[in-house]
Amino acid sequence: MPDKSSTQGIAPHLALVGVQVMFGTWPIVGKVVLRAISSTGLVALRVGGAAIALTLLHGRLGKLRQLPRKDLAWLFFISLLGVVWNQLLYVKGLSLTTAINATLLSTTIPVCTLVISVALSYDRLSLRRLAGIALAAAGVIYLVNPLRADFSGRTLSGNLLIIANSMCYGAYIALSKDLFKRYGALNVITWVFVIASFLVVPIGLFDIRSADIQSITPVIWAAVVYTILIPTVAAYYLNAWALARVAPSTVAAYIYLQPLIAFGLAPLVLGEQWNSRTILACLLIFGGVAVVTMPGRSKAAKEVAERPDALAH
Repeated sequence: MPDKSSTQGIAPHLALVGVQVMFGTWPIVGKVVLRAISSTGLVALRVGGAAIALTLLHGRLGKLRQLPRKDLAWLFFISLLGVVWNQLLYVKGLSLTTAINATLLSTTIPVCTLVISVALSYDRLSLRRLAGIALAAAGVIYLVNPLRADFSGRTLSGNLLIIANSMCYGAYIALSKDLFKRYGALNVITWVFVIASFLVVPIGLFDIRSADIQSITPVIWAAVVYTILIPTVAAYYLNAWALARVAPSTVAAYIYLQPLIAFGLAPLVLGEQWNSRTILACLLIFGGVAVVTMPGRSKAAKEVAERPDALAH
């Protein structure tokens, strides 16, 4: 008879692979939307639409629980880190730098997550985890080829914004774990987006109002709907669900799969071909993720093994 904890241990990793596939499609679809809608407008539609979708979903599954007052300030801070600052900094930074730069600089997310999760005792600083993160990061760097990166003065502001984005998202992964664990992934992520929508939507409304709505084609609107439902609602929820069950550094390590997924989609979307660089990078990235996700002695893993029903919502 299979062990329940081991079966449950597989599910978060499958969810995290799915999350990276969803997030990996976001830049491609986002580029389509940005042809007709500004970056700030797109963020407003994405966050506001996700808040509505999550609220409706939660309404069908059960009443949205109100968090205790002592956690409201923390919830607000998590919303700022994971959605408001994360979204606005990344989209603006991407518009001011190159995609290669953004990919390279995003490799700092797992490092930031590991440092904070170790400080909060969610994880243990081990040579194995550090080696795995370094191995996967090497794969990403080799894949995008740093020699093609542009770190000149004209991209400096965009590079700094991407670094700030990486720090915010890394901190969000580490700091949000406790709330997801105590109050349920769907409940907390719904509140996160509802709070973020009150901050982001008013900013984006000015840009959306200035856009020529009538010229936006059905294809653009379909891309907006896809952006809201797949790389936002589904991806953020599954990420939160997995985060309640595995260590933050494990969740962050899976981020390294995103560039690989983007390159995997390139032959279908752009007609590009895989080469020896792609294959070697693939081995490095998967090897690094495998090392990080190997069974260890993290505090989070022990809690899940000892209390498998404590995370239900």
